Amino acid sequence: MEKYNHEYSANQIQVLEGLEAVRKRPGMYIGSVSIRGLHHLVYEIVDNCVDEALAGYCTAIEVKIEPGNIISVEDNGRGIPIDIHPKTHISAAETVYTVLHAGGKFGGDSGYKVSGGLHGVGASVVNALSEWLEVQIQRDGGLYQMKFERGKTVQALTKIGDSDKTGTKVRFFADDTIFETLNYDYEILEDRFREIAFLTKGLKISIEDLREETPKKAEFCYEGGLRSFVEYLNKNKEKVNPEPIYLEKDNGDVPVEVSLQYTTSYNENIYTFVNNINTVEGGTHLEGFKRALTKVFNEYARSHSIIKEKDANLQGEDIREGLTAVVSVKVKDPQFEGQTKTKLGNSNVTGIVQAIVVDGLSTFLEENPNIAKAILEKCVSASRAREAARKARELVRKKNSLEVTTLPGKLADCSSKNADECEVYIVEGDSAGGSAKQGRDRRTQAILPLWGKMLNVEKSRADKIYNNDKLKPVIQAIGAGIGADFDVNKIRYGKVVIMADADVDGAHIRTLLLTFFFRYMRPLIEQGHVFLAQPPLYKVSKKGIKDVYCYTDEELDEQLAKIGRDNVSIQRYKGLGEMNPEQLWETTMDPANRIFVRVTMDDAMKADEIFTVLMGDEIEPRREFIEKNAKFVKNLDI
Repeated sequence: MEKYNHEYSANQIQVLEGLEAVRKRPGMYIGSVSIRGLHHLVYEIVDNCVDEALAGYCTAIEVKIEPGNIISVEDNGRGIPIDIHPKTHISAAETVYTVLHAGGKFGGDSGYKVSGGLHGVGASVVNALSEWLEVQIQRDGGLYQMKFERGKTVQALTKIGDSDKTGTKVRFFADDTIFETLNYDYEILEDRFREIAFLTKGLKISIEDLREETPKKAEFCYEGGLRSFVEYLNKNKEKVNPEPIYLEKDNGDVPVEVSLQYTTSYNENIYTFVNNINTVEGGTHLEGFKRALTKVFNEYARSHSIIKEKDANLQGEDIREGLTAVVSVKVKDPQFEGQTKTKLGNSNVTGIVQAIVVDGLSTFLEENPNIAKAILEKCVSASRAREAARKARELVRKKNSLEVTTLPGKLADCSSKNADECEVYIVEGDSAGGSAKQGRDRRTQAILPLWGKMLNVEKSRADKIYNNDKLKPVIQAIGAGIGADFDVNKIRYGKVVIMADADVDGAHIRTLLLTFFFRYMRPLIEQGHVFLAQPPLYKVSKKGIKDVYCYTDEELDEQLAKIGRDNVSIQRYKGLGEMNPEQLWETTMDPANRIFVRVTMDDAMKADEIFTVLMGDEIEPRREFIEKNAKFVKNLDI
């Protein structure tokens, strides 16, 4: 190995003082410097206010997006302590904003029994990543203020007036030399604060967007807590038990709150939280809940002869079909996997949650036999469907093992077997499929044409999907199974590209496929393997100049302005089949020119809601969605 003749001594060891480390490596503290990281700044400050609410001192939080993307967060808690800290020899308030891992959330005698911000880096990280930040504190009869610029103190804590109130107000402007964008998404913040209000009974939290001429404002306060949360999640679904089941118990160590409700859908939606933090990867609290659910329903079914002695127990997936549940625990010293806090690791929580849910749910079922019977009928039906799906899977496997190839007949596969460089285009119609097959790069691009009406999986169980002649080719081509059997590591193509017409029918095909991927191949979306091709809307032709393709109305206007409009021919593409192979390659499939939109899923709750609205049984929510979004529709071909 080649050696570099560089000095390597103590002089080369960098020591980043204060908050320099945060500015040097912001991704380590907030995940990214994209819009997600930008929103994280707001969450960190709001989480501090929520911790005051969890401690019993804060009842209201006001968040404002001021003109120029300035964030203001104000609460009516106790106010950050203002006395001199014995170790830093500056005020406790300044310490919180300038020293990493400083806060009232450590140790048994800390200021908080439970807290989401256990690392104590939130406030100081926001300070470090802001161009400027100012804090006003009301407590002990006074109004105090301090100011910072990029993490450095420019005004130490100073008394600027008197006050008979308590609370903390933080205003900050994120540093545009660090973040890719400073433009906050009101709806994303609104969804997060609604969630916080559900999880913190009685806390009033408001958000106001003052950037436009007409301000937006929303206010949330739910005395029903998780019961209200589940009602909100299921508002567009048909319910099996009309009212959510609600369980709550504080055993003195880990308070547990659970609400659950069954719907007629076939999808399982369980959301878990620890100290109000969404643990999207679950953890020990989820494990305890699932174990309790399986135990209680099997014991009830056997004791009431719903399951016969000779029959096998219901499996967990049978019992969770159509279930919407929220599990929230408060843990004094939570052990998370990293600063992102996505999975709980405290082993003692499993048994605590299981015991509380077993006790409460068993009592509920005994006291409500009609609801218990309705839920268990659904579970037994799910069990039968699971068995039918298993048999269907086995038939597919046996059939495949006897065939020369397991790939669908209409698939034009690529020659490369390296999934990282391979991509499959799922194309609407034989005509477009034919053009795509002729125009593609045969080494890395596979083409799978679809035809006819596709199954709406939102209204179907897995056994129907395995036997569906429109979806089977998709399952076989991707090659990684579906549902519980899906293994994203086995996919044959690194990119799964939906290429549909830019009209109503194309939009419907895209939605049907995305619904299928979301419900039965979710890791495909979660890990960024699904893309939407963006074919051009227009071709602009004029004698003497090369044809120009435009993908938006704005691009069309720009092109027409450049060339003038005399003797110009404009073709509006209504379908992919109108393009010949060379045009389709040049505009939509050539990696050097094409435009892809990666399908992401930052918020599973929001995605579930949208797919339920668009593809579910309820007509009215779909009508409302269409009416609300009709103003954004362009180039509608009917």
